[in-house]
Amino acid sequence: MSELTQTEQDSLTGAPQGRSAETQEQGAAPAPARLSAIFPSYARYDLSLVKGKGSWVWDDQGNKYLDFMCGLAVTSLGHAPEKVGEKLKAQIDTLWHVSNLFHIPGQERVAALLTGNSCADQVFFCNSGAEANEAAIKLARRYHQKVKGADCYEVITFEQSFHGRTLATLTATGQAKVKEGFLPLPAGFKTVPLHDLEALKAAITEHTAAIMLEMVLAEGGVLEVQQEFLDAVVALCKEHGLLLIVDEVQTGMGRTGKLFAHQHYGIEPDIFTLAKGVASGFPAGVMLGKGYLREAFSPGSHASTFGGTPLSAAVMEATIETMLEDKLPERAAEMGDYLSGLLREKLADTPFVKEIRGKGLLIGIECKEPVAEIVLAGQKRGLLFVQAGPNVIRLLPNLYVTTAEIDQAVDILSELIHTYANTANGEVSS
Repeated sequence: MSELTQTEQDSLTGAPQGRSAETQEQGAAPAPARLSAIFPSYARYDLSLVKGKGSWVWDDQGNKYLDFMCGLAVTSLGHAPEKVGEKLKAQIDTLWHVSNLFHIPGQERVAALLTGNSCADQVFFCNSGAEANEAAIKLARRYHQKVKGADCYEVITFEQSFHGRTLATLTATGQAKVKEGFLPLPAGFKTVPLHDLEALKAAITEHTAAIMLEMVLAEGGVLEVQQEFLDAVVALCKEHGLLLIVDEVQTGMGRTGKLFAHQHYGIEPDIFTLAKGVASGFPAGVMLGKGYLREAFSPGSHASTFGGTPLSAAVMEATIETMLEDKLPERAAEMGDYLSGLLREKLADTPFVKEIRGKGLLIGIECKEPVAEIVLAGQKRGLLFVQAGPNVIRLLPNLYVTTAEIDQAVDILSELIHTYANTANGEVSS
């Protein structure tokens, strides 16, 4: 794709067309610095991205970047996918919002696509992954208490997990850093080490309602759940009458090489959740469950004003249809094998890299030292990627990514890692 024209650059930076920003500012006094009116809850990179197409984004200075972040696994069809854009534009000219007190035909179509391609029978629409996980926790509690008449409310989760930023979901998250300053946390959650079966068994009580986990702990370091352990979790759920909740917020929608990551393991969760990849960047989340849970969410038990609006339903429908028609989960598996294989080839000679792991196009590169400087160096070289903990580089390209784009990204990343590993500050002994 071509670079931005001067006219495009001017429009992005605020300069009038036909006149450069540099010319506009000549002779003008420097504007006084002021604090942003936005709460500083994000540690933002020093970039302002203003345009995207496919695997590429541009900043407000016209610089071009190969995007291997995808808004943290969100823009899985690439930036500004045409079919999704066309469906959204058509819906904008038709109907934006109605209350969920009315039937919304688009919701029914999206629900049919999701249940027709999964083990789920029912869906609930919301706006984010945290809301989807919150709905899953509420459904699990209400099923036990209102349907089964049992005093069950505890949810067991795992260390290094990430389930959201609401009070309930950050409590469920197995990372202490997200909980600082938010005490007291809600009761009803226990966290145990991943793959520690004895600790899991010891945590189960007569009050346990569900076990909640990710198939790949993406935020926690791109850690894959072991099949043997997962089979034991499923067996424990059956033995104790617990619900199994699978958080697919980052792993769902084709990223791991299956439409849903739990399909790699041959299991059927009672509940699973989606968000990031389900609507191409439009705010949307989905909680899916088995049919026997239907009674637990009776009218008035749970709601979301903006969940499943005509706009979000149109975007979800177009996104899911595109994924299925173009067989993007299968493509993610193929491209993921190519990407991880090339990384292993290019990085085999450096002891700085401990392990390359992941599924499909969710790849983690664990290093022996923190990688924050490598992330920043990548931006200067025109490659965007992100961390998964201090020592893990996380790669999340879109599912249409080409071998040429992978080659380019790996060449840049390999050079950066080798350079950093060999510097005085970054040198690591084998």
